[in-house]
Amino acid sequence: MQGRTARGGLKVTAMSAGLHDTPRLGTRLSRAKSRTGWAAIDRDLVTLCAGFAVPLAVGAVLSPFRATLPAVDAALCLVLVVVAVAAPGKRAGGYLAAVSGAAWFDFFFTKPYNTFDINSRDDIETTVLLLAIGVAVTEIAVWGRRQHLAASRRSGYLDGIRAAAHAVAAGDSPAALTERVGQELTAVLALRTCQFQAGMAGIGEPARLHQDGRVTVPRRSWDADRDGLPQNIETELLAESGGLLQGRFLMTAGPGSHPSREQRLVAVALADQVAAALAGAHR
Repeated sequence: MQGRTARGGLKVTAMSAGLHDTPRLGTRLSRAKSRTGWAAIDRDLVTLCAGFAVPLAVGAVLSPFRATLPAVDAALCLVLVVVAVAAPGKRAGGYLAAVSGAAWFDFFFTKPYNTFDINSRDDIETTVLLLAIGVAVTEIAVWGRRQHLAASRRSGYLDGIRAAAHAVAAGDSPAALTERVGQELTAVLALRTCQFQAGMAGIGEPARLHQDGRVTVPRRSWDADRDGLPQNIETELLAESGGLLQGRFLMTAGPGSHPSREQRLVAVALADQVAAALAGAHR
């Protein structure tokens, strides 16, 4: 839930962020987080089963026609199967489909038939090529899925920044604006709590998220790319405009909070929106 602290700061928790009409970014991230547990295990298991069984089934269906079906054509059919299994971007399933396709091509379409022996050099080359194509297709599918997910994340980040800019342009109250941005920060950085404190900085010796995306911790070095946000102390993100401090977002990292540098820079941009709005309100 949300509430006001004794110091008057507005506190936003992960629960409160989910109870409000947050921008599309928070929705997308919450959906991504829900894609875990048994559902994810089932999808992986289904992909693995398909990777093994579908090439076997296709090979068995085509094997009665091997007297008239050239081995190369059979290999192309099995390549299509591997492509279909690898398309979702699951590396393990794609690799298994490639191995299974090569093995069952050897079993059904190379002499001596119905054994895993190969006597022809051409058949050996076709089998190896089938395996290599399956692995290559799998890697391309995995890369494409990563690019798609990255593009979706960037779109969500832009939506969040755009929503904050719209709130600034609409003249929302400082409390409403800091609450909205606190919700965005909670989603982007996977926070447990996020509290805005006006006119404060450095109190309590928290860690600090800087304008360039670095995170520093008092009296020790910290690699945010490797270690994420500190779990044992709070992290502050200053809201500054024109060199003047407007306040800070005091953040508690959630379990496993490991935002990328891109996500940290998005958080900085959101804090800058708040600082500019508060500076304008003061003027």
